[in-house]
Order: sequence, then C-alpha cells, then structure tokens
Amino acid sequence: MKLTDLRGILRYIPQFREKTFIINVDGAIVTDENFANILVDIAVLRSLSIRVVLVHGASAQMGALAAQQGVTPSNLDGTGVTNEATLKIALTAANRLTHEILEGLSAIDLRAACTNAIIAHPVGILHGVDHLFSGKVERVDVEMLHQLLNNGIVPVLPPLGFDGEGRTYRVNSDAVALAVAEALKATKLMFITTYDGICVGDRIIRQMPVSDLESVLAKQGSDVHPDTLSKAIHAAAACKAGVPRVHVINGAVEEGLLAEVFTNEGVGTLIYDNEFQQIRRALKKDVRSILQLTKGSVVSEELVKRTRSTIEKQLGDYYIFEIDKNPVACVALHAWPEQGKGELACLYVSPAHENQGIGRKLVQYVESKARDLGLNELIALSTQAFTYFQSKGGFIEGSPDDLPPARREKYEQSGRNSKVLVKRLDPAERKTGGAVLNDSVRS
Repeated sequence: MKLTDLRGILRYIPQFREKTFIINVDGAIVTDENFANILVDIAVLRSLSIRVVLVHGASAQMGALAAQQGVTPSNLDGTGVTNEATLKIALTAANRLTHEILEGLSAIDLRAACTNAIIAHPVGILHGVDHLFSGKVERVDVEMLHQLLNNGIVPVLPPLGFDGEGRTYRVNSDAVALAVAEALKATKLMFITTYDGICVGDRIIRQMPVSDLESVLAKQGSDVHPDTLSKAIHAAAACKAGVPRVHVINGAVEEGLLAEVFTNEGVGTLIYDNEFQQIRRALKKDVRSILQLTKGSVVSEELVKRTRSTIEKQLGDYYIFEIDKNPVACVALHAWPEQGKGELACLYVSPAHENQGIGRKLVQYVESKARDLGLNELIALSTQAFTYFQSKGGFIEGSPDDLPPARREKYEQSGRNSKVLVKRLDPAERKTGGAVLNDSVRS
C-alpha cells in the first residue's frame, strides 16, 4: 500500500471513525525490529479517531527468561498448568514488555496506561489436574476501559488477570483479546503474530467466513499449524461473539497493519461473520474504479478499450462487485430486447481476488438479469478468456451471425477478431445459489 495515496485511507474513515479495534501482539513481535513501525501505525489509527486497545503476549520472553534462570516452565502460553515459578517468570516478562510498549507509545506522543481491567479466576482442577495459577477471564472492567478510551488513552493489557483478593493469574493473551473485543463490541480484532496468517497444511487462509473456519477446525484441526491454532480458535469464537472482522497478520511485514486495515487485499487472514460482499449497480463515482480495474487488461488486449464518456453513457449496464464497500470486479450487460439477446461484457476481476469464484458469480448475476429482461440468449466476445466462458459459464462457440446487427457492425469495425460465444437462457431457470434476483446480491 502506498501511504502517500491518501484516497486509499480516506474512504475508510467514515466506516471506522470512533470504532474500537483490539490489537493483540505476540511477545515475539514486541521485540521485533518492526514493532516500532507497528506503534507508528497505531498512531495513524488514533489520528483517524479509531479507538485502540493493545493486548500483548509474553511467551517468547518467558521462554528466554526461563532459560537464563535454568528453570523449566510448566507452560508458556497460559493454557496449561502454571506453577509458582512459572508465574514469577510470567510476571517479570509481562511487566518488562508492558514497560517497553509504554516507552514506545510515549516516543510517538501517544498517551497509554497499563490496567487491571481483566478480572480473572483460577482455571481450577481439570481432569484431576490442578492448574494452580493459570486463570481465565471472568469479566472485563468495561467502564474503566471506556473512560481511558474516551480520554484518548490507549489501554495496554498484559496476559495477566486479577481477582478480588489481589491474586494474579497467568492468562492466555488470545483469550484476553477475545474477551475485551466482545465486551467493548469491537469492530475489529487483530492478532499480530510471526506468521503470515492462519496456516492449514501448506497454505495460508486469506479470507474465510467463520462457518467455514469452524468446519476446518472440526474436520481438519490437525492440519492447522500448531502456532496458528490458537488464533484460529479465538478468531472463530470472536466472530460468533459478534465481532464482525478478525484479522491475523505477520507483524514483521512493514506497513502490514495499515495495509490490512486500509486495502481490499490485506496481507494476512480475514475471518468474518456477516457477509461482506455484494454486487450492485454501478454509480457515476464508480467510473474511475472501472477504468482503473480494467486498465491492465486493456493494455494486454484482453478487454476492448472504453473511455470515460462511453462508460458514463451506458452506466446503467454496469455492475460492481465490492468487498467491504470497495470495487474489486466489474461486469456489464448490454441488451438488445428486439432480438431477445444480451451481451455479457467487461468482465474483470482484480488479480488479488482471482480464484475465489467472483467471476462465476458475476456471470450468474448477469444471466439472472438477462432473464429478468426477458432475454433468451446471452453472448460474449473474447480474444483470450473464451475457454473460461466455455468451461465455467456454459457458453458454446458461435459465429458473428449470432450477433445483433448493431453489435455485428461494431464487431467488424474493431478488427479484434474475437471469438463469439453463445448461451441459451431458460426463462424458467432462476439462479438462487451464486446470485440473487435483485441489485444487492450477498454471496
């Protein structure tokens, strides 16, 4: 993402202003050389009136400290048994990290405060094993956090919880972040880790609805990389608890936090609860996006060149596929009602969103629109993507004789020698799976 391109950021400001982001940073990232840049990114979020709560882990530091002291910790991530020696290491490591974070935030002129807002109680005895000083979040002091946020202060929460008797417990930082995100009704929960996202086998999940992630955890849980399993479990739980978006990104990627928030493509994994994709009719403000989207394909002669005035004259024929209110694909339907024919044109999907079924959804949507208009045949002209239309869209090769007279004249004048593809439409067939029958389709 080019940070100098303010338009890319400004369009998100109305959507995120005064919203709350929970950012959970693994301990290994706090000591990474890129962490100073992450703090600057947080300052950018704050400057845009986004409320930020910062949670941090300490597993990496606990491991290093235990090695220095010659101690074998009973657990590092707060999910197993925490004996007294391990708790002492956790307190030392967490407090050092909290201090480093407060120093870093002070260096960029951000006010911050470490709090005891996490009220915890002991995990207790599970399967006959006393977990001693391991705790789980009982509740979050929402009033305290709101007071800090309302006064422009960034709350910093260590992986520790406190009970009413003044006892401290080691708590998993992912669980802390989840509890705070749910309690504050956060718009985003962001896990910043040492991985590029949630790993399943040898692939990174780029975006996935929570229902699919739950299925992966249930059926392929052993395939999820152990170091990202906790993120996956807590991401799913967060979405089910009402957090709309959960992100998992690599904190070593420069400008990764801002790129994840302010671009369609992002840099990590996005898990979402409510559907966030839609097809809608293009508006005048979308003409620039259509031109920008298709520019590369025009140069490579995949698409015919269209001018701004040409698109504006036929604007009612164009449709946009958007993700989180940002155009990532487009298509057009030009109709010749007298001949009962329509042309599927200007189909384009951003390279960052290829292989996600978006092109097929747009084709299905155009088919549905053509049926609504009473058309019985759909045509498409292609110089390079004709195999896609045939294999994915069910088109067959036709000839220029299949074109309406006015369209054939333009075809012959263009000299592109495009293949003519044809698909008969059954008016009784309604596509209800990939597309819906109105101007606002949600996939």
